Amino acid sequence: MADLLMPKATAVWLVENTALSFEQIAAFCGLHALEVQAIADGEVATGMQGLDPVANGQITWDEIERCSKNPALRLEAAQRAIEVPAQKRKGPKYTPISKRQDKPDAIAYLLRHHPELSDAQIGKLLGTTKPTIQSIRDKSHWNSTNIRPQHPVQLGLTSMKDMNAALLAARARRPVTTEEEGADAGVAPDSAPDSASDAPDTDAPTGFADHSERQDA
Repeated sequence: MADLLMPKATAVWLVENTALSFEQIAAFCGLHALEVQAIADGEVATGMQGLDPVANGQITWDEIERCSKNPALRLEAAQRAIEVPAQKRKGPKYTPISKRQDKPDAIAYLLRHHPELSDAQIGKLLGTTKPTIQSIRDKSHWNSTNIRPQHPVQLGLTSMKDMNAALLAARARRPVTTEEEGADAGVAPDSAPDSASDAPDTDAPTGFADHSERQDA
């Protein structure tokens, strides 16, 4: 099986433009022979535009002709002259259309349970924008009444590895509060006096000072 970018579209082209058997096309495209037969019968991939593997450099026409003469042979993918390393996709994280409706639920979950995450971190995790996050935070989102907080990993919008990394980064940037410092040192903040002796004596006799002055006189 060749590493094809669009195997079904490639199969459509091979069915329409070659004399290869269904088994040969299936083996090259990583499909089942019955699925290739369904493509030929118009039951599958109806209206799909075929993708030419020869023009894309995935196979040569000589290889197609060689295998067309013998159904027992299998197509061999063309070797690239220069191996192009895979590049990471730049820009916003892509989310399948079927999962985009779940984004508000995931944003609501992170805002409720992980307030230490910044809007930029949430946007990177879920592939969303700051205005969307703010609208869910202040309940001005157009669908606020139907939003139900759900874990983004369970929704398939991010991985647990990426989420844990974001949480660790957020907690590392969070400043330590006075209460946390006191707890680490074993001292309770704003502690009250332990005994009545620490408090000022407000019940002293009121005439004591006058009596002392009369003795000095």
